[in-house]
Amino acid sequence: MKQFKRRVSTLVLSALLFSQGMMADSFVGGRTDFRDESIYFVLTTRFYDGDSGNNVLCWDNQESQKSTKDPCWRGDFQGLIDKLDYIKALGFTAIWINPVVQNASGYDYHGYHASDFSKVDCRYQSSDGSSGDVMFKKLIDAAHKKGIKIILDIVLNHTGNFGEAKLCPEFTRSEKLATQGSISCMKPNASVLGSDYDDLKSGDQYQRRLALMKNTDGENHDTHNYWHHVANAWNWDEPSRWWGQIAGDCVDLNTENPAVDEYLVKCYGDFIKLGVDGFRIDTSGHIARLSFNKAFIPQFTELGKEYASARSLYDGKEAGSPFYMFGEVCARFGGVTYRDQPNLSPYYYTWASSASDLNSWNSDASWWDNQVVPEGAAPLGNMTLCLNEPNVKKTSNNAWMLNGAYHTPDYSQSSGFNVIDFPVHYNFNNVGSVMNMVKEDNLYNDATWNVVYVDSHDYSPQPNDGIRFSGGTNQWADNLTWMFLFRGIPCLYYGSEVEFQAGKKIDNGPNGPLSDTGRAYFGQNLEGTVTASDFGVFTATGQVAKTLNHPLAKHLERLNRIRQAVPALRKGQYTTDGCSSTSGWSWKKAYNANGVNSYACVCMDGGATFTGIPNGTYKDCVTGDVKTVSNGTLTVSCPSNQGNARVYVLNGPGKIGEDGPFLYTVSAASADNSGLAADPGTTWNDVVETTEPTATVTPNGGSFTSDTQTVTITLNNATSGWYQIGDGEKVAINGSSATFTIGGDMSYGESKTVTWSATGNSDGTTETNSDKVMFTKLDPNAAITVWVESATAPYIYVWYKDANGTTQEPNGAWANTKAMTATTYSGWYSYTAPAGVSSFNFILQQSAGGNKLTGDVKDVTADTYYAVSGSSAAVTSERPATTSTTPTAYTPTINDDSEISVFFETSGSEMPYVWVWDANNGNRSYNTNTTWPGDAMKLDGTLDTGAKVYKWTYTGSLTTLPTGIIFTHDGGTKYSSADGIFTNHGYYTTSSSLSATKTIMANTDSEDVYIYFLNKNNYDKVYCYLFIDKDAHTTWPGLEMSYDSSVEHDGTMGWYSLQVPEGYEDASFVINNGKDGIALNGETAYAKTATASIFGIKANAKDPNAWYTITGVKVSAPTQAGIYIHNGKKVIVVK
Repeated sequence: MKQFKRRVSTLVLSALLFSQGMMADSFVGGRTDFRDESIYFVLTTRFYDGDSGNNVLCWDNQESQKSTKDPCWRGDFQGLIDKLDYIKALGFTAIWINPVVQNASGYDYHGYHASDFSKVDCRYQSSDGSSGDVMFKKLIDAAHKKGIKIILDIVLNHTGNFGEAKLCPEFTRSEKLATQGSISCMKPNASVLGSDYDDLKSGDQYQRRLALMKNTDGENHDTHNYWHHVANAWNWDEPSRWWGQIAGDCVDLNTENPAVDEYLVKCYGDFIKLGVDGFRIDTSGHIARLSFNKAFIPQFTELGKEYASARSLYDGKEAGSPFYMFGEVCARFGGVTYRDQPNLSPYYYTWASSASDLNSWNSDASWWDNQVVPEGAAPLGNMTLCLNEPNVKKTSNNAWMLNGAYHTPDYSQSSGFNVIDFPVHYNFNNVGSVMNMVKEDNLYNDATWNVVYVDSHDYSPQPNDGIRFSGGTNQWADNLTWMFLFRGIPCLYYGSEVEFQAGKKIDNGPNGPLSDTGRAYFGQNLEGTVTASDFGVFTATGQVAKTLNHPLAKHLERLNRIRQAVPALRKGQYTTDGCSSTSGWSWKKAYNANGVNSYACVCMDGGATFTGIPNGTYKDCVTGDVKTVSNGTLTVSCPSNQGNARVYVLNGPGKIGEDGPFLYTVSAASADNSGLAADPGTTWNDVVETTEPTATVTPNGGSFTSDTQTVTITLNNATSGWYQIGDGEKVAINGSSATFTIGGDMSYGESKTVTWSATGNSDGTTETNSDKVMFTKLDPNAAITVWVESATAPYIYVWYKDANGTTQEPNGAWANTKAMTATTYSGWYSYTAPAGVSSFNFILQQSAGGNKLTGDVKDVTADTYYAVSGSSAAVTSERPATTSTTPTAYTPTINDDSEISVFFETSGSEMPYVWVWDANNGNRSYNTNTTWPGDAMKLDGTLDTGAKVYKWTYTGSLTTLPTGIIFTHDGGTKYSSADGIFTNHGYYTTSSSLSATKTIMANTDSEDVYIYFLNKNNYDKVYCYLFIDKDAHTTWPGLEMSYDSSVEHDGTMGWYSLQVPEGYEDASFVINNGKDGIALNGETAYAKTATASIFGIKANAKDPNAWYTITGVKVSAPTQAGIYIHNGKKVIVVK
């Protein structure tokens, strides 16, 4: 025991000696921006347990948590408050903590699975009842009082998969600590998730939750488009990663939707008001730069200015610096440009977007409300604008000295957003590797703002990027020396100061104890007391004193102090020009702004010679050595051990601190590199199922077809309650339940809500909860129809439970489903449920029992519309009415006189097939499907009688006509036992399947028709009177024709013309001069379609002289006035 006390005394003494010569103001030149800081990154729940009464288990992997006595939710805000002096003793001035907003997932101790952006997670509450919000504010204030800044990790890219309190409120959460260790603290909102959610298997529950956010079941649940919907149409290494779901519990938000952006800015803006000093923005590389530059960075910057006073330090005695933001643009690659794509590289995000791109942004959130976006859709709206941003490199010399001196940086093109230096991080196995990375620092707007670290909660340097850095103590020391003395804002992941969990897998998810990972609990190494009078100046006792005496911890203490004493090290520009190293590396740094002029020459792992430097007196911060430069040249010596350095500062402070294990004059000082403390484990709140007062509604909403619906509300864990129908009076529930009826005053299609409230005593406090469900009254004789737009008839499997709970399959079992029925609307098929079925489920199939076109579509209570695209189908905004508002009388048509086709009429519901061949050429087949029974015919229309007419069109290259035809149904059953005769464009029926009853002529109804008249007698005015039977288009004399001098026909120029009104293309007409009863018979007139040549009708390649009467009779030429078909066009002839 005495020996232990002597060691403690020695440490206290060394710490006091360490402080000698330290300036009253640790930060020479002041803390004017965030480059003055150094950052210590902690996972709050894994750092230090200051309140064991609020420890709870995560829902998943509980056996591992219990067996190791290590609940995931262990560290807390009180623990950080208690150990602020430890972080300050290491010399760090800012703390980056993981996200604090309410989370929901089975393993969410880290904070990256948000379920409510507007509040601090309830598991951060103290055991005495102070809320998480209160405790977080307490932490901010305590840190500021000690001069420490707080960086809050935030997530803009995604939520968890349990919905979000405002955007998709799938659950109501109990905030009682005793309930947090069980998923039962999450009460499903039946009106959102459905009344059967609790009955589903966990995998199906996940799919239900996800569908409500992502439309993955083909339904348009996300009507506001708060989430992206590109499904799997994205790639990690392409810009499409900006809207891809990166993990099952990271559901990607639509950051191109202003409604989402405004909500996130509001929620996170409240943390700026609380006083956080900066944001680290998670998964920034999965959001487009334009989205940041338009929707987030300017807004957060302005809020930072507005609430600057909340960031003051030392009880308001020191103003905080401007609000700082840096993002994680993941780039696991061996170069600065990620896979040859600037727009996916970290530096890209430090640059401003063009004014034209910013001004083109659609800030109207209602635009998204009007878009139906099925899962798997292509980018749209502002997403396409992001894709169009120039994918180019820009360059800047803001980080580099020019001509050996500092220059004023140009920030006119800066985005105001900074980044983690991922290329340095991912290649930080040694200093040589990162010196190669900084050769392209000009690609950043200003690399001196980059946050630099070796490893983190996600990755370490390649190639073993999944484990905490294990390069050894000496390599750690070398990396830290470079990190603190070269450029950027240095950052350290908790525990790396003692090589905590080196070589351990960083994150193993819920697959074993956290104690075996890089996210193990660190608190056992912090037991004891520590008091920091300044950054890097402290006294300590107990285990924490030993931790602070670790070689790397002592190295960090001194590096921090040296950096704080030299402004050029913190925020200066640098150059390696005029730097010659004997071994290792060397550089110059300069800063001259805000009334501060600082210049330093730095070398590490060996001596160096510096040329072209200002003359004057240089003092080394490591050894205290003083050198006078009169010829612009400085030569210094330095031992070549890893981590050692020399920092000669013009008019500098001299030696900072005492020699340590790596930074020393001649020989290394001692340190304690013995083993770390073992974790004894802790206690936690036992899992308690929630006993909050609730109510059960039976049935739990939905639709009904009877005149009235009986409803029962049963109170659970409640002493009193009430219910309310619609806007009616609240009715007290006497006893444990109440039964009533609704619907008597409701009309079909009307909905009413039933609201309930339950009050009871929970954990000694009175609590009230409420919820509501909706009932809809449906017409029992009405039927629900599923409409599908498809090139071919899809199949549909339908099921529901009847009143007895028996599953019904009205369209056949899974393997024997029937095809959907073709409709009168081109390309649309339908299925109508049996009358009286108010709700059912379905799956669309490619064939009976075949591949699915959709997943399970549940609880269909109204007409539903889908569109098939390839091998899947999704909800569509299209409607059959857009094709044909009111079905018109169907007439079989031929689109091209040269096509080979036939028609077939049937009054049955069967699908007809056709087998076609040419007996004159070896019975060669004309079928696409050359196996019996041939090709399925396609529905062409429905007659007024209800009979359906199907059409088959040959799609091959043969030009000669077939000779034989057979029509079949139901797998090959013939309509007639004999073979039929093929007639091109022939119209066949079930009773006449051997020969055609008529031939269908080419259709020209869609063409505009014009009538021309040659006014030989020079009448003042010419009219055209149109009529169909007794139905005239207008009163006599009709429509006035207009003169067109440019028209030439039969060698004559200048004709009067009239475009025939729609609907009168088949009308008879009389041309007249406007005088009663006088027709201009015998005058010259002709008609043509708008698409024909102006001088006549384009010749038909097969028979250029062929004419047909309107009844289909072929003639050599018109012999009398009337309507004719010539070259597939309608022609009106006047004789």
